[in-house]
Amino acid sequence: MADVKKSLIDHDGQRLGGAGRFAYTAAGCALLLFAVIAASVSIGSVSIGLSKVWSMLGKGLSLFVRSVFSKAASEELSALISSSGESSILFRIRLPRTLLAAILGGSLSVSGYLLQVFFRNPIAGPFVLGISSGAKMVVGLVLIFFAGRIGLISSLTLVAAAFGGSLLITLLVLLFSQRVRNMSMLLVVGIMVGYICSAVTEFCITFAADHDVVNLTSWSMGSFSGADWADIRIALLVCIPGLIAAFLMIKPIGAYALGEGYARSMGVRVKTVRVLLILISSLLSACVTALAGPVSFVGIAVPHIARTLLRSSRPSYVISTSFLFGAFFCTACDLIARTVFAPTELAIGTVTSVFGAPVVIYMMISSRRNREV
Repeated sequence: MADVKKSLIDHDGQRLGGAGRFAYTAAGCALLLFAVIAASVSIGSVSIGLSKVWSMLGKGLSLFVRSVFSKAASEELSALISSSGESSILFRIRLPRTLLAAILGGSLSVSGYLLQVFFRNPIAGPFVLGISSGAKMVVGLVLIFFAGRIGLISSLTLVAAAFGGSLLITLLVLLFSQRVRNMSMLLVVGIMVGYICSAVTEFCITFAADHDVVNLTSWSMGSFSGADWADIRIALLVCIPGLIAAFLMIKPIGAYALGEGYARSMGVRVKTVRVLLILISSLLSACVTALAGPVSFVGIAVPHIARTLLRSSRPSYVISTSFLFGAFFCTACDLIARTVFAPTELAIGTVTSVFGAPVVIYMMISSRRNREV
């Protein structure tokens, strides 16, 4: 009874956080996100002053809104983008890259949280359970065997391929979860599945033509470089419906997190919730993998950080904070990846692992310590 009461208090967030803590935490994450976006669009091999950045962004936004109704405004916007080297760098390189990192970082964090709710374990995530590796395998097969035959493959096609791979591995891990009740063993299974997917990809690369392997090699490093406005449109087209669906499921998620029996007593269709959790999390992680390549540890570490900051497990609070902090985290990691060793650029997964892996290690140690107590 005491454990149930503790869970209810933690879920409701009245004693361990509440609306006030959520408001402060969300506002802090939003300010951090705004600050890192400002830094990301101004810092680089060509520095652009913040005052000049705001001036160009203000003019660009005004012309973009007017361009919806006026062809002349559209021509003015094109002229503004091409008017100088700085404006071209801002609108064609840095702004799309920064926005893509924020959108995908937030989406990956929400995907990780949904998987943690599904498996009822804070260490579950797309990378650890091998789901990202499954998406990488299918996208790799598409790039190897179809890019040379049909030419340029659209980002939407890659998202569809990654979604198929994510869903396949998720269902496989789910099948194992019915037989393996120990979460540590399930994590080992996920890691092994990831190795199998990587082995299949490497096997195909061995017999692929060199020109087909080039595309896969550059993509598999994981990076937001090369992002353009078409990628932003695809990310918004895929991620916004997924995020809206996650928010619409806040009440069923809250009930499901307290146990299937409790959820059924509240009238929740447990099987439907489980299917939707898998579909939404797979869709969000697939979009990230397709557009940016493998990005590790974000889906595990960020939801844990969000819960720690909030001192609550209330889904509406955790999903919102996870998105904001995940957007900040990935944008900051991307800024580090492209500036610390410039002109050499690090893979985004390298930087996220450096900051995310220690959080996961801490979570595992804390979980083991709590079990021993």
